[in-house]
Amino acid sequence: MSFSQKVVYALRATYELAQRQGQGPVSISILADVQCIPPRFLENILLQLKQSGILESVRGKDGGYLLARPANLVTVGDVLRAAEGPLYPITCLGGKAQETCPMRDDCVFLPMWRRAQEAMLAVYDGTSFEDLVSKARQNQERFVPMYSI
Repeated sequence: MSFSQKVVYALRATYELAQRQGQGPVSISILADVQCIPPRFLENILLQLKQSGILESVRGKDGGYLLARPANLVTVGDVLRAAEGPLYPITCLGGKAQETCPMRDDCVFLPMWRRAQEAMLAVYDGTSFEDLVSKARQNQERFVPMYSI
């Protein structure tokens, strides 16, 4: 399963907002600049995340976007679903293909695809943006620059 660039941008924007949680709204221009996302594309992504209840927006001069709930309650799976829709490693687990497949009742692969989906969802739904921010901070603390003359 591969994700579109839109999904990658949605994850990066949400991550940036998680890093800045508690500091007030963040403008689209700052998010776009820091995460190297085209601003026009980012506007649509943020609107989609807002409609999904992941983000909220604040109007005005000091307005922008922020997480609608604490970072520990926003998972990677939430953002993936908001940007991409249902997460299936193969179409026979969801949608019309699930209903119309002539091999469905005798498919030897279906149990394997279900296990793969369960494992994938466990990772995505079990990873909050607080987890990601915390991991990044731990990595930064371990990095000790060496200076030599």
